[in-house]
Amino acid sequence: METSSPTTPAALDAEAARLLRALLNVDCTPGHPWNYEACRRIAPLTLEINRLKKEKDAVILTHSYVEPEIIYGVGDFKGDSYFLSLMAKQSQAKMIVFAGVVFMAETAKILSPAATVVVPDRHSGCSLADSIDGDGVRQLKALYPDATVVCYINSTADVKAESDVCVTSGNVIDIIAKLPARRILFVPDRLMAENVRLDLKRRGLAKEIISSDGTCLVHDEFTVAQITAARAQFPGLKVVAHPECPPDVAGAADFVGSTGAMMKYVKTTTAPYFLMLTECGLVGRLEAEAPEKHFIGGCRLCPYMKLNSLEKIRDALLAPRPDQIVTLDESLRLRAARCIDRMFELAPTD
Repeated sequence: METSSPTTPAALDAEAARLLRALLNVDCTPGHPWNYEACRRIAPLTLEINRLKKEKDAVILTHSYVEPEIIYGVGDFKGDSYFLSLMAKQSQAKMIVFAGVVFMAETAKILSPAATVVVPDRHSGCSLADSIDGDGVRQLKALYPDATVVCYINSTADVKAESDVCVTSGNVIDIIAKLPARRILFVPDRLMAENVRLDLKRRGLAKEIISSDGTCLVHDEFTVAQITAARAQFPGLKVVAHPECPPDVAGAADFVGSTGAMMKYVKTTTAPYFLMLTECGLVGRLEAEAPEKHFIGGCRLCPYMKLNSLEKIRDALLAPRPDQIVTLDESLRLRAARCIDRMFELAPTD
């Protein structure tokens, strides 16, 4: 009886068939016609990575915005930054490979300090996280000493270390509503701060929201004109937006929520078409996991997320370079951890 090693034709064929089943409906990303031959070309890499994971006692966390062959080929967990932070916190693995952007890998290191945390590409930044550093937060705190500092999870470790509590797009309203302070210094997302300000006002909560000036290079480009044109062309369309979008765009959408909430909304809502005002990777996931849904063009690509690749993940597992390994000063890590722990206290996960 023939047995299949990771390099035999039988193993490659089996892996190609598995990948094809997972990727068959994904077509939102240009240049990826998923057919059997395409899947067989990447099968050797996915087999090698999955073998290395076992050898290294590693777990691969994959953000919904990275390429589908990473999510469905080698990822152990897939989701938004909050969900993946929870997985990092709960992980017992010796190594965590974070296929996302650098601030997410830093958060994993904050929550799982004993693990070796690696990022496939050190240049995978974030326009939000890169818009302000710890010094910038300290300068704002000097201007508003009575404010409670709230940082969006899309921020660097040194920003978290200077903040009182971390929030996500899913829990930001509930957490700020619970804070006793009237004045809130919110970093780094100006557009999310504006959306939060409007939402709190609708709820009758008197909070002064002061923000820094960062924006997401994906979400800040969507416009109301885009929504209006789409609704005219596709009757019955549902528009789904992220709270990192401009307030007028959020106001014109049918649903506004975190990446995870958007996924749930689309999967449970009946509509002839959906317009997803977010990164195209989420559309790819929905095409794979809810193939009965129909999407029209409109999503945008994050150039930072697309720096992740199977080859870079393989190399990071095999022999990570110093620049791929996430290291944090322990005193800074502990201060950042307190900020994140405060989030878990104010917005329990269970």
